[in-house]
Amino acid sequence: MPAARRIVVATGDIIGPKMAGPGIRAWHLAEALSTTNEVELVTTASANAADPRFVIRAVDDDALRHLEQWCDVFIFQGWLLEGRPFLRSSSKVLIVDLYDPMHLEQLEQLEQGGGTGAGDVTRTARARAATAVLNQQLLRGDFFLCASERQRTFWLGHLAALGRINACTYDADKTLRALIDVVPFGVPEAPPVRRAPAIKGVVPGIAKGDLVVLWGGGVYDWFDPLTLLRAVDRLRRAHPRVRLFFLGMAHPSPDVPEMAMATETRSLSDSLRLTGNHVFFNEGWVDHALRQDYLLDADIGVTTHLSHLETELSFRTRVLDYIWAGLPVVATEGDSMAQLVESRGIGLTVPPADVNALEFALGRLLGDAELRSNLRQRCRVVASELAWPKVTEPLVEFCRAPRRAPDLLDPDIVANLPRRLGRVTSGRPFGDAVRAGLRHLRAGGPRELVESVAARLRRSRG
Repeated sequence: MPAARRIVVATGDIIGPKMAGPGIRAWHLAEALSTTNEVELVTTASANAADPRFVIRAVDDDALRHLEQWCDVFIFQGWLLEGRPFLRSSSKVLIVDLYDPMHLEQLEQLEQGGGTGAGDVTRTARARAATAVLNQQLLRGDFFLCASERQRTFWLGHLAALGRINACTYDADKTLRALIDVVPFGVPEAPPVRRAPAIKGVVPGIAKGDLVVLWGGGVYDWFDPLTLLRAVDRLRRAHPRVRLFFLGMAHPSPDVPEMAMATETRSLSDSLRLTGNHVFFNEGWVDHALRQDYLLDADIGVTTHLSHLETELSFRTRVLDYIWAGLPVVATEGDSMAQLVESRGIGLTVPPADVNALEFALGRLLGDAELRSNLRQRCRVVASELAWPKVTEPLVEFCRAPRRAPDLLDPDIVANLPRRLGRVTSGRPFGDAVRAGLRHLRAGGPRELVESVAARLRRSRG
């Protein structure tokens, strides 16, 4: 049996009852690796959770330095490498989780600048900074994870442009699976179990006999809830019991401001006189452990987006929750999850921004209980194939015999890799910091504000 390894899984997201995608993913990677290894799950944000299988804690840069010395393998995501030269220069095996093409997300944010003005300057700065961060990671990583084959093709191009696909890495494995492999988001191995009603008969305006269409996550600028609202506005005449429920409007991290699309969504719902009658907003963020009660109280899961590059390379994790809970899916075409919905027959897909097609798809499912039941059965089969222990197998296998990337051990290759690929800055204007500070002050008073400023200073040190 291979020797147990010391492994760090590091994220910049909150680890606790209320988690967004990066924190959830980091947790499950740690969970999969902890069966045969000594694992620490750490965050540079805040931690309020415990698991007997691995250590969970919040860390500053000093603690990260000690962990780098302690571990055999260091796995990270997001911006964590930036500002920490002790990680870039580490001789340990570094695994980079690229499941989130964050530079493409930045292009979708603040888009309403319209080609002139401060909003566009901010978008440009943020996208440039995210690209520079990713370049650093791609030049240093020994092994890379991504969420789909489509993403893998994209990242292979990026690696090739940086010189990481070379005779050394190619000869080591002509498929390059030894350099980058697919580890998608997964679902819990056990099926969800209802503990209490969460929507029907609980949310004022939603009765037990209503039909709930669930928007199972945040409302971000790269989504298209506006077309969905217009479809529901039409549907309510033929299906007066339809209820659209937005599961989370406020991101669990106070550092993430509400996006423009969330504001537009509320405004359109109000103007169509849907709010409180056929459209309902959960203004907070549901605890990760409680989400199953909401999923099991719904009849259909929906996700809609526009046609753009972020869509093509995204991996809509909320759809996995729908599949886990056996919810028939209605999704916009164009991404990996829509392909899964189509190929496995677990729902219906529609063209982007097509109100008529979306109205028809939702109406078909709302009006056919037998069809919904059949799709639920198919979802359960697919869910069993997407369990976390299965989807994490490439990572677990690599960590049985972790190794440095062969090209990074060749001085001649390293000497010819690009050195400086753009300046890395936060790209965030002063106003963003002020708004974040005000949110902390309102949420927890002066003490929380001081702690948040201290955490930002620790993250920027180096």
